Amino acid sequence: MKVHLIIYLLPYVVNAGRQDTCEVCIKVLTDAMANVPAEDRSNADKIAEAIREHCGSLKTKEHKLCFYIGALPESATSIMNEVSKPLSWSMPPEKVCEKLRTKDAQICELKFDKSIDWKTVDVKKLRVKELKKILEDWGESCKGCKEKTEFVARVEELKPKYVKSEL
Repeated sequence: MKVHLIIYLLPYVVNAGRQDTCEVCIKVLTDAMANVPAEDRSNADKIAEAIREHCGSLKTKEHKLCFYIGALPESATSIMNEVSKPLSWSMPPEKVCEKLRTKDAQICELKFDKSIDWKTVDVKKLRVKELKKILEDWGESCKGCKEKTEFVARVEELKPKYVKSEL
């Protein structure tokens, strides 16, 4: 009896652990499909074209996903058929991304960065890697910075420009 219960509940336990997987893939495909007119949603070529067009303006994690699926001109390989055809069959982006995971595990390893709560964060307690990431996200650099205190000073200097405090 216990074995049957375990076998019965196993798929639910496995799926519960996958709630937030493939978040970048799902967002990119959902956003790209939103740009496809209703009459073209069953045309795989039009969907592929819309994904390529959508990927042209993306940056960071989303850009990396586009590179992995072959939606960019500089991509080494392309699995666009495995993306556009299932979408043309009205398969949801979540399922398409799960199928892509079998082709390339990197696709679902991409995660969005957590946003920083600037009201509570102590910049001095962040690691140098995190400080560099903040500067990179802002499109800034810290020329000649070697010590953590220099990175902290640069982030504090630029904070008023990039962090908008709400009244």
